[in-house]
Amino acid sequence: MAPLDSYLQLRGKVDALCRQIESAHPEVISCQAGCDSCCQALTLFPVEAYALARAVAAQPEPIRQRLRARAGEAAKTGFCPLLEGGRCLLYDDRPIICRTHGLPILLREPEGNRVDFCPLNFVGCDSLSGNSLIDLDRLNQLLAAINHDFVARNLGSTAPPDRIPIGEALLLPWPPPTLVQASS
Repeated sequence: MAPLDSYLQLRGKVDALCRQIESAHPEVISCQAGCDSCCQALTLFPVEAYALARAVAAQPEPIRQRLRARAGEAAKTGFCPLLEGGRCLLYDDRPIICRTHGLPILLREPEGNRVDFCPLNFVGCDSLSGNSLIDLDRLNQLLAAINHDFVARNLGSTAPPDRIPIGEALLLPWPPPTLVQASS
């Protein structure tokens, strides 16, 4: 199994769920290019950070240079270094949190469950079916398990911190150094 296979499979399932929600509620979802106020202070699990590093490595050199130059600015401003003119330069490879932003998420809290979504979306919508909710706890559990496996298999004792700021992810090498050593 390739290092990112499990993550990419999960990402595909998340995309399918998001498409299902979007097609069931097109009249109340206002997300579009340029709607990027939620693209701030993003941190990623190492598996997502390395998936993003792989996507950066696959870009033409001028784009790689632009992204890496923006990486340092992201730490200062909090804005996502992937944005250019309100659009994501790596849209197809964006992290899971970016794929689910704005859509209804189910939050399980001590005082009870609640649903949250972008205040610009679902205006005037009185109720949502369970099929239109992203169970955030379940999604995070799956992502954490995939991340744990990725770190154990591919990063070994050089395991990075639990979360990596998105700007730092753009500076990571692909493939990870321990993967290169293992294949040598």
